[in-house]
Amino acid sequence: MNYYLDCWKKSFVFAGRARRSEFWLFALFNALAAILLLVVDGLIGTGGILYSLYVLASICANISVLVRRLHDTDRSGWWYWIVLVPFVGAVILFIFMVLDGTPGPNTFGKDPKRRRAVEMDEDEEDETEGFVPGRDSLA
Repeated sequence: MNYYLDCWKKSFVFAGRARRSEFWLFALFNALAAILLLVVDGLIGTGGILYSLYVLASICANISVLVRRLHDTDRSGWWYWIVLVPFVGAVILFIFMVLDGTPGPNTFGKDPKRRRAVEMDEDEEDETEGFVPGRDSLA
């Protein structure tokens, strides 16, 4: 549930990376919310107004988490537009969403799976000079 709320908080954040679990749990809870609103619309007879409002409100959150997921696989967010290719575009984008992210830092930021302490290795010792444990930790 935290991933769902975090994606809503980052609705307009297209920079950085999103883990597979963040993307897929957001997609799951988003689909469940949409189905629930469809049922509620049917029960109270609003003609799909609640569902439509939810879908419109969630467009930006959906696109931003998808772009950050593409960044995790070291691809530009512009790859989103591959869905416009008939038949295979959506399949290719689905494959990109299923692939594991790039281990370690990539063009779009640090690996969201690893904490800063694990990420620093012998090659990055020069970056640890200004590290302050209480201030710079991710916890």
